Amino acid sequence: MILEEPPAPSGERPALTRTGRWVRGAAGLAILAAASEILGRAGIVDRDYLPPASAVLARSVGLLGDTEFLSGVWSTVRAWAIGLAIAVGGGVSLGLLLGSVPVLNTAVRAIVEFLRPIPSVALIPLVSLILGTGLRTEATLIVYAATWPVLFNTIYGLQDVDPVAKDTLRAFGFSRLSVTWLVSLPSAAPFIATGIRLAAAIALILAVGTEILSGFGQGLGVFIAQAQQTVDGTTDVLAGTVWAGMLGLIINTALVLGERRLFHWHVSQTKDRS
Repeated sequence: MILEEPPAPSGERPALTRTGRWVRGAAGLAILAAASEILGRAGIVDRDYLPPASAVLARSVGLLGDTEFLSGVWSTVRAWAIGLAIAVGGGVSLGLLLGSVPVLNTAVRAIVEFLRPIPSVALIPLVSLILGTGLRTEATLIVYAATWPVLFNTIYGLQDVDPVAKDTLRAFGFSRLSVTWLVSLPSAAPFIATGIRLAAAIALILAVGTEILSGFGQGLGVFIAQAQQTVDGTTDVLAGTVWAGMLGLIINTALVLGERRLFHWHVSQTKDRS
């Protein structure tokens, strides 16, 4: 007997498959590149402001052979990794503490809500004045900006833990620390992973942004900042921007694949596969 799949409810479109999403994303990029090429070639927009996409992509590929540029990219990635690692360690630890001790969470809530809306970009001049330019400034700003999504996702994850599981372990005499380690942390892990993915994107933005505003030293943002000060430097600016976008895409893709592999049992991943 052949079983037929139930029809989709009337009025609802069937969910896109993973391949369909990739194809749609690639199509969007192709349309954007084609529009840039047409505008540049047709002279609708001055090439000094918007070079054709083919010239930008060719320059982006050509930068692969520039060892000084690659060294700058490595500096940006290193600052990103150091800042993100500190933010994840601090955010998860603080989130576990605040999520497990409601009294402490209530006591510091006002401080957290006061600090969180302060834009990290606004702190760049102050931190640069105190720490100078370079890795310490970049890492400090990245830690400040990237800690919030990790912290709050950890707290939200702890609030979603099944209380029956925790009560069961407590009934068998397990300590609070053991309950946190054996039940709360594994249950909150998918939420924490999402927070890390969000923090990774924020950290990259801060790393490149800090370098652009500082304007000297070494890094992908420094390359972009220096290119915009040269004649006909628009192509280099856009090529550096393409590299920044590719870094973000690679990081996000790696983290999404890691989430799917580690937390394939979580409801968010099962919905994604349906």
